[in-house]
Amino acid sequence: MNVFESLNETSNKAVDIGEKYVETSHQYLKLKVFQQVTSFSSLFGKMLLIGGMMIIALLFLALSAAVAIGYWVDNLAIGMLIMGGVFILIMLIIYLLRRRIDKFFIKKVSQKFFDK
Repeated sequence: MNVFESLNETSNKAVDIGEKYVETSHQYLKLKVFQQVTSFSSLFGKMLLIGGMMIIALLFLALSAAVAIGYWVDNLAIGMLIMGGVFILIMLIIYLLRRRIDKFFIKKVSQKFFDK
């Protein structure tokens, strides 16, 4: 009977160690998810704030450039059209480079998600 009791005790210890491992892994996973969620929400918030300010600044810069070009060519409407054309050209360049931009973001997000 001594061998069976020893075997039973050893198997009980193995079960306890296994349960402790599962619980620890669960806690680690919860912490990892929390870290990723807070990291990405912080990044989103910063992008929203900085992006909003950049859009406002770009709007004022574009309007002032359009007015300056309009005074330069003696027609305010043509200055606005030229600035509109510049933005359409920039949009087309971004559209043509969209796959590179996607790869860049995927690479950065995967480094942030999988390396930590």
